[in-house]
Amino acid sequence: MRIIVADCSAEYSGRLNATLPPARRVLLIKADNSLLIFSELGSYKPLNWMAAPCTIKEIEPPVADADASADDADDAADDADAATGSGKPGADPFADTADTAGSADPTPVKVLRVAATKSSDILEVSIYRVHSDETYDLGEDPGLIKDGVEDHLQRYLAQQIERIGEGAKLVRREYPTAIGPVDIMAIDADGMHVAIEIKRHGGIDGVEQLTRYCELLNRDPLLAPVRGIFAAQTITPQARVLAEDRGFTCLLLDYDEMRGVEDDSLRLF
Repeated sequence: MRIIVADCSAEYSGRLNATLPPARRVLLIKADNSLLIFSELGSYKPLNWMAAPCTIKEIEPPVADADASADDADDAADDADAATGSGKPGADPFADTADTAGSADPTPVKVLRVAATKSSDILEVSIYRVHSDETYDLGEDPGLIKDGVEDHLQRYLAQQIERIGEGAKLVRREYPTAIGPVDIMAIDADGMHVAIEIKRHGGIDGVEQLTRYCELLNRDPLLAPVRGIFAAQTITPQARVLAEDRGFTCLLLDYDEMRGVEDDSLRLF
């Protein structure tokens, strides 16, 4: 991974045109040639980026003739002296130099040109001054290990199936149907089959999914009647209203409690 801190601007063309005016930013170039431009302000998301697959080229701008550049520099210095009066005794040699220095467009020292391989999208980053340019070998990334995902909730609820009611028994996890597996199939104390749909955050889509499962399972005379339970760590008000309107039971799951993590908050008793 290459990380560049530089004064730069950017021009993006493709699905739409976008411009980043000159400013100090962080450029992140990954091993797959994707490039992301970050700013210190705002969110953690990049201001602009080009995702892989893509190609990246580092273009050096043409070098101007040395003699001409020297002459131009001397002329600019003479003009500055004349404008500021630095040739006169007692004149301030630094007066108004900021205004004259910023009057011309900056010239990039290099340009990074990133082109998408599957489209005509192009991102060009003009770099005017490099403050840091470092490359790091991060090695193999084991990936993000998530805790409290739906599979964990499903496993704990299967082990603690009595949470749906005393006397309940587990039939199996991932109960197969023609339209996909039901998270948990159980039998309650009355001998009725129960289809349980589990979500981390329960919304209307989850209720619709449970509805399809129950409609299909109730066509099987060996299973019917089948009732549904919509279980989640959080359930939106809209999803709760829809679930209860369709005859489903809503069950809130406390993940920490289910896995035996004690609450260490202060208690009076």
